[in-house]
Amino acid sequence: MQGLFCILICWVVGNAVSYLIDGYVSGNIIGMLLMFICLKFKVFNPEAVRPVAKFLLGTMALFFVPFGVGLMVSYREILDNTAAIVVATVVSTIAVIVGAGWVFQLLNRSKR
Repeated sequence: MQGLFCILICWVVGNAVSYLIDGYVSGNIIGMLLMFICLKFKVFNPEAVRPVAKFLLGTMALFFVPFGVGLMVSYREILDNTAAIVVATVVSTIAVIVGAGWVFQLLNRSKR
């Protein structure tokens, strides 16, 4: 129960911080960073969090069911915009690959 409490505390604090900064960064992301920091600096006992984290990771597929149903309900809109979706996917994938490669090269040069 202590592990669930730790996870929920990080989630609530992350959402509160996100609200305070007008949602510039998602509360879930802030909560995950907070959880990482708390585990890294041993604020929370990792062994207490581990069983709850394993359970949540094991049931993660269940959390995507509503989104899958939403996709099936709006398939007509998806079909009407297939070209735009494909172009956006290809362009964003190329941008991420180029950006990651550029950052890697920049960091790799600075280590020499």
